[in-house]
Amino acid sequence: MRPVKIALFSVIALGLIFSFAYAAGDAEKGKALFNDPKFAGGVKACNSCHPNGKGLDKAADKKEFHIMGKTQKSLEEAVNACIVNANKGKAIDVKSDQMKEIVAYIKSLKAKKPAGGY
Repeated sequence: MRPVKIALFSVIALGLIFSFAYAAGDAEKGKALFNDPKFAGGVKACNSCHPNGKGLDKAADKKEFHIMGKTQKSLEEAVNACIVNANKGKAIDVKSDQMKEIVAYIKSLKAKKPAGGY
């Protein structure tokens, strides 16, 4: 009976891990969107203003953003503000896969250390 419980627990744990990873978004796909000038119908890539994610390394920890004189209460709102104002695109659904992916990429920038290990 014990091996069955262990196997069942392992299957459930793996399922939860994979579902969380999927729900969190794919940072590699987000990076591709970040570098795509046509993302969300825009005219330039996010990378144009934030080369290699410059200036976004603390975005994952912020609760409030101030972009072009307006306040955004989430990273998703901030992404849409940039899409609409800087990129001249159309806001995307905050629950869409594209939003999850680009947010996952932005959050991944937090883990990066500057060259030289500082």
